[in-house]
Amino acid sequence: MTLKPRRLLSGLICAGLLSACSANGDAHSERSNLRADVKQGQDTLQTAEAFLTAAGTGDMSTLQGLMADDFVWHNEGDDTLPWIGTWEGKETVLTEFLPAFGAGLTTTSWTTDYAMAMGDQAVFIGTMSATANASGGETGEFSWAVRVHVEDGLVKSWNWFEDSFAVSEAYHAAD
Repeated sequence: MTLKPRRLLSGLICAGLLSACSANGDAHSERSNLRADVKQGQDTLQTAEAFLTAAGTGDMSTLQGLMADDFVWHNEGDDTLPWIGTWEGKETVLTEFLPAFGAGLTTTSWTTDYAMAMGDQAVFIGTMSATANASGGETGEFSWAVRVHVEDGLVKSWNWFEDSFAVSEAYHAAD
């Protein structure tokens, strides 16, 4: 079952409020802090969703406008792939990472199945498949997740996790 991001966030808010109400200690203070985290989380999710959409559609103007100057893009995985690793700074991401990724891999299917946020952190989980451009190798469908840190309405970091084995096999298919 695919959950809509706002629906999932509402469920998390209710669970968090119930937890805060039943906790020992200063429940009023905890509820106030939780409400602030939830409100910030709603703003975080909105910014992170806009960033995810811009990245997925190639809307470079929106993507650039949502990046903090000290933005960090980190991809876990096989470091023989030219886009894997940590890319620091908005200009580096725009001029080095994105061209390397675009030259290396073409996404052929994409779903975002879950989205949640609390405070300045958002998480998205989904599935995708891709073709390695140089080898023509197919990844097949695999899971991905991304953790997004938003501060002052700008994305500070993007930490991407995927089935790097499937991507690496597709990339090295011609070897």
